[in-house]
Amino acid sequence: MTDPALLVVQHEADTGPGWFAGWLADSGLRLDIAHPYRGELLPDLDGYEGLLVLGGAMGPADDDRCPWLPGTRALMAGAVERGLPALGICLGGELLALACGGTVARGRQGPELGVLPFQLRPEAASDPLFSVLPPTAAVLQWHWEEIAQLPPGAVWLGASDAYPHQAFRIGAAAWGVQGHPEVTADIAAAWAREDSPLLLEAGRDPASLVAEVRNAEAMLVETWRPLAGRFASVIRERHGRGLTGTTVGTRDGGAA
Repeated sequence: MTDPALLVVQHEADTGPGWFAGWLADSGLRLDIAHPYRGELLPDLDGYEGLLVLGGAMGPADDDRCPWLPGTRALMAGAVERGLPALGICLGGELLALACGGTVARGRQGPELGVLPFQLRPEAASDPLFSVLPPTAAVLQWHWEEIAQLPPGAVWLGASDAYPHQAFRIGAAAWGVQGHPEVTADIAAAWAREDSPLLLEAGRDPASLVAEVRNAEAMLVETWRPLAGRFASVIRERHGRGLTGTTVGTRDGGAA
């Protein structure tokens, strides 16, 4: 049997899957990375056993500037409808929330930046993914938007002091997380160079922020690698039952 295929949607050149690329590959998945910002058409979900949507500097409704976003939301909604395992990271989580009826807004507390704790809610104890995390887990936060309202029927899994909706699940197997468990220190350094004026405006020194990530890497890997392994296990189990994605609607913004 071939390795299960995971469709990865990447929104920017310097916002790749980071740690998750190796962790998921080591867990027996084949990653197929789509780069719609280059003008590539998003594939539909046929033949895929899972979906991973990464972060980006754009907002989840910046459709005029990023015309592939409607198609990405359609992919995520289609994954939820079909029970296809899906994970949205930061922007990806915001896109999942919008796709399923939630709301996203500019963060009321300002940007959340740095390696910061969030607390798991009781619902996480029985969750297939988040049950592997400690009750208080650290993650790199790097966002200006917030998931203001979860979609109807969402299971609320985690909250931080600044922003309550840090992690959630829709249906049986679609998850969103506001933080960045995938980001390496090298990725953070690239972001810091690009976002330097915004970071300084927010009161964060870019160099110290990158050092914070680098100093926390071992702890972050220990925390989040098991969750990536659980996500891969959910996908492999589905693959073992002979289930794959199916075409999602009609083309909109390049995606089915």
